[in-house]
Amino acid sequence: QVQLVESGGGLVQAGGSLRLSCAASGRNFSPSAYAMGWFRQAPGKEREFVASKSSGGSFMYYADSVKGRFTISRDNAKNMVYLQMTTLKPEDTAVYYCACQVGVTRLINPNYWGQGTQVTVSS
Repeated sequence: QVQLVESGGGLVQAGGSLRLSCAASGRNFSPSAYAMGWFRQAPGKEREFVASKSSGGSFMYYADSVKGRFTISRDNAKNMVYLQMTTLKPEDTAVYYCACQVGVTRLINPNYWGQGTQVTVSS
């Protein structure tokens, strides 16, 4: 089992920035085996992919809606993944979920999910 715990959400004005963090733990968790990243779910909408980074860091993927504004990074020594969000827009308001998936370079169907952290962007 793998546990993922997000932090860093909150309320921010449009144009502002936030940094989300996700700590991974678990008896069998090895960062070198998992792609890690973020999804989000806005009220009344389906959960959508935001960004992911491969275990070795060579492959990064972003949703078109966040390209150029969000940056994903990870620190395998600390079992952490981060999402730096800049130039936030009201449409970025959502619950953000950390996720990981074994044996892939890109998150498609995560094996594990965090509980989520709320991000609210006011206009």
